[in-house]
Amino acid sequence: MTKHGLIKGAATAALFALSAAAVQAQEIIRAVTFVPAQVSFARNFQNFVDLVNERGEGVVQIQVIGGPETIPNERMGEAQQNGIADMFLLPAGLYLNIVPEGEAFAGSNKDPMTVREEGGLDLVNQMFHEKANAHVLAHVDGGAAFHLWTTEKPGVADDGQVDLSGLRLRSSPLYRAFLEELGATIVVQGASEVYTSLERGVVDGTGYPVTGLRDFGWDKFIKYRIDPGFFQTDVLISMNLDAWNNLSDEAKEIVNQAAIEHEISSFEDNTALTEEESKLLAEGGIETIELTGEQRQMFLETAYDIAWKRLMERDPTHHDALKAIFFEDF
Repeated sequence: MTKHGLIKGAATAALFALSAAAVQAQEIIRAVTFVPAQVSFARNFQNFVDLVNERGEGVVQIQVIGGPETIPNERMGEAQQNGIADMFLLPAGLYLNIVPEGEAFAGSNKDPMTVREEGGLDLVNQMFHEKANAHVLAHVDGGAAFHLWTTEKPGVADDGQVDLSGLRLRSSPLYRAFLEELGATIVVQGASEVYTSLERGVVDGTGYPVTGLRDFGWDKFIKYRIDPGFFQTDVLISMNLDAWNNLSDEAKEIVNQAAIEHEISSFEDNTALTEEESKLLAEGGIETIELTGEQRQMFLETAYDIAWKRLMERDPTHHDALKAIFFEDF
């Protein structure tokens, strides 16, 4: 081989070595979502992933490795705690057994940005670090409430409260106690099971935000929507604490800044999407039952009182401090 060839070969080898080193230096975050990829929450999360991957090229990248088909919803809190994956798009309400203080996100009637500015995220992270080995990056897709969706028109009790007696409603642990208080018979199951349950008459409805209803196809069976919405969607972008701590400072800065920006943009996008989806659901024939006056007040007070009372019963240590930041009296 000529001298020129040797030099060229050495340069090429050096270039490949540098490229390999760059790949090795790039930090990879493995992410899991609580809903399938086609559902709005997962689609919104992909915007965050794309933002991090664009800014973090050569430094940090997020790889979405699956959804509930990878890790069942009811095991995700534990999976995050144990580092089965690095990052989770996961509602706090799905692992209140691990971090009862996660109740504050759904029990909040303030927007996520205000809560962050007032120190709420820093405060709640103390508990997530200690109890769940998790670090919360952002409360995303905020601004949307849960609604009751039924196949039959609910009744009204003597005191004017909504009466769900005789209705079997699918629930998550987050709002189970509220629906029980209103008289419903509860069926606890994952969102992926609801379509079949509605189709077969196993359940007469569910609680869920406006966004996602058509994604799952539930609008094919639902006839009534009860307003006002209650609680707030409590979807978090969070990481296993060890995985977060092991990131370089540069990677942390890229991920954290993207999370803050996505918290804002997802709130705005979710608000617009809720309005759009509400219109489409109404055009599809779903009737809205709008509670007003004292009936509305009673409905909301019952919901929020249950949420904060549940936190007090499970662990009162930080109840007052959290409620002072996350909740504003009606």
